[in-house]
Amino acid sequence: MHPQRPPHRISHPSTTATAPATMPAIATPLATACTPNQPGSRSVRRFTLCSLLALSAFAALAGLGAPGAAQAQQQTARILVGFPAGGGTDAIARLLAERLKDELGQAVIVENKPGAGGQLAAQALKAAAPDGLTVMLSHDHTVSIIPLTIKNPGFEPAKDFVAVAGLGTFVNALALSTRAGNAGGFQDYLGSVRAAGGKGAVGVPAPASLPEFSVKALAERYKLDLVPVPYRGSAPMIGDLLGGQITAGTGSIPDFIEHHKAGRLKVVAVMGTQRDKTMPEVPTFAELGVKGFEEVPYYGLFAPAGTPRAALDKWSQALAKVLSRADLQDKLSAMGITVGHMSGEQLAQRERSYAQAWSQVIKASGFVPQ
Repeated sequence: MHPQRPPHRISHPSTTATAPATMPAIATPLATACTPNQPGSRSVRRFTLCSLLALSAFAALAGLGAPGAAQAQQQTARILVGFPAGGGTDAIARLLAERLKDELGQAVIVENKPGAGGQLAAQALKAAAPDGLTVMLSHDHTVSIIPLTIKNPGFEPAKDFVAVAGLGTFVNALALSTRAGNAGGFQDYLGSVRAAGGKGAVGVPAPASLPEFSVKALAERYKLDLVPVPYRGSAPMIGDLLGGQITAGTGSIPDFIEHHKAGRLKVVAVMGTQRDKTMPEVPTFAELGVKGFEEVPYYGLFAPAGTPRAALDKWSQALAKVLSRADLQDKLSAMGITVGHMSGEQLAQRERSYAQAWSQVIKASGFVPQ
């Protein structure tokens, strides 16, 4: 990335223009070569050629004086995503990028850096120049949960990142593979696990993630041997669910909703204090007697520490504008997102309270940071 350039100072000319005392060096040979000294058609052709050369020369001179701000405006902004293409976070990032380019006045691309539950994207964000051209779209796992579960993740959110803006919240859920014969509800699933000797494998989109700790909490609550099976993102986990390689999986509603509505998966319980609007037929864990799953995750944009306030405000204002559009609200709502713009300060506060709430669940599970 390129560092910020100082603003180009444009001097204001006086009302009466005067010719420069000295002709620019690039124009001097043109003036000499293009002085007409031969009559006839050759002179006309020569004059035409010289006119074209002169236009090119002055265009080059004009380009040398282009403001640095204009060049920065033409640079491409990027949204880092720590999960594979095809997953819920990737889909949201692409919806945003398509619309943010108009508000930001520059191209916006999505750059996937999957792996380690988003750590690779977070490390890339930390290493990026704080010039306002790079942000990371992240949900709770990378920013709030990883620092609680990994001793040296390669970044410290409070030190290395700054919250830009939030776009909404979502809920996690437990989904069953209909191909594996799970057509019933939550209690039916528990019954099938008991029938299999009390043992079951449950897919989670990342190791040491909130879904993994949710599985452990369920195992403790019902005295079952539920083993979390970590994947590199939600897309491969859902692939195995659809194929019947695993019978159950935990993840976000944005990841499950399309397959749930099509009948390929069945969501049987959701987190939060109320049922999700996109699937009102699915009960909350609290309704099923499972407490401690009331706090819901978030989605937000984060930038490298040291990014100028003006750049942060530009991103936040642009996000607020695109989130106000009915078409984007409909698309995000259909994906299970409760849309609501948050300022950088509001996002930072939500991240802190969320991390505090789930730190208790993690400690209760007996997990030791690796």
